[in-house]
Amino acid sequence: MSAAAASHPGLREVKQDLLSTPVLLGPAVTCLPNKPGLYAWWAKPEVLPEFPGMPNPMDPHVRLLYLGITTRTLRVRIAREHLRLSRRSTLRRTLAALLMAHESYRTELVKGHVVLTSADEERLTAWMQAHLRLTWAADDDPAPTEKALIAELGPPLNLTDASPAAHRELLKSARSAYRASADSVGK
Repeated sequence: MSAAAASHPGLREVKQDLLSTPVLLGPAVTCLPNKPGLYAWWAKPEVLPEFPGMPNPMDPHVRLLYLGITTRTLRVRIAREHLRLSRRSTLRRTLAALLMAHESYRTELVKGHVVLTSADEERLTAWMQAHLRLTWAADDDPAPTEKALIAELGPPLNLTDASPAAHRELLKSARSAYRASADSVGK
């Protein structure tokens, strides 16, 4: 853990909140605070099984997939970006990339960004609501803890600051195919 993260006054509480019992997305969205902070996405082991993550200590039937931060508000980041717009969410683009073949998602190029079509944005949101759970921690200065917690907890869908693992190449390959997918539209 970095010195900056270790000296963060709320690190223990942030970690405790992130490792609490994950909440279904519908109820979670209504509870998210209008504060900056960190968030963790969880799923059952059969969801994206090639990306194993640590089990949740409060609910061992789900495991960690992704950890992120926002310096705006948790409610805006989750409800208006992660659950709506692939253009504004690395997690959403990653999920679309990993599920593209199975779900037959379609992409398009919009203002230089590869995004899901509107119909497939809605389909991905429905998939997320059916398969993912969420924990979060309000934190006015989340950046100092993010790097340390990613290194410690090892969420498999995080590339930045994550420990090297076999699944990294699969993740990079899927993301690359997603970026290239809009080039093949209309050909």
